Amino acid sequence: MTSFPAAARRVRDPGLASRERVLALRECVLCFAPYGFRATWHHLIVSANAPRRLDEDPRSLRRAVDELEQARLVWRAQSEDYAARRRREKAAGHRIASRADHWRSWAGLIAYCPDFEKHPTGRLAVVVRRVIAAYESGVDPSATCRACGWSLTADAPCPACGVDPAGPSARRPGLGLRTTHRWREVWQRTAR
Repeated sequence: MTSFPAAARRVRDPGLASRERVLALRECVLCFAPYGFRATWHHLIVSANAPRRLDEDPRSLRRAVDELEQARLVWRAQSEDYAARRRREKAAGHRIASRADHWRSWAGLIAYCPDFEKHPTGRLAVVVRRVIAAYESGVDPSATCRACGWSLTADAPCPACGVDPAGPSARRPGLGLRTTHRWREVWQRTAR
């Protein structure tokens, strides 16, 4: 796996074949996927309006990587602030991180959506900012969705935006067959 900046440069390179640029976008999503790989990929392809034949709209991949990069910059700024805070805490003798900070280790899976076709529709950077603010404010994830603010009544993904309050560790039965079949269409950009 390459670094996000290197893969993003390949996505933006008009001299590369469309297939190579799509695979470079895949590498970017592997590096940073706030909704999980499949839901983030679906979000980017739909929001960038990427056609089946990428030669019809070669800029669609650039739109997708630009949106992902903006969200990643928000995440990285938060991560750098946290790292600086932890250095100060460690220097003061607090060696163990707070349990409230466990979400920071999810490496971008902060708004995990188990159903890749149901995810927040807003810009990724806006959603990432909103989720980070909700985590930092201590919003109860079992009562309020961190991504959209919807009131939750059950231990299930948010009915409004699809974000699972239990995060990527939750196993939700019933999605397997439908999502496996649909994923092929989404990957080939034939489904909307």
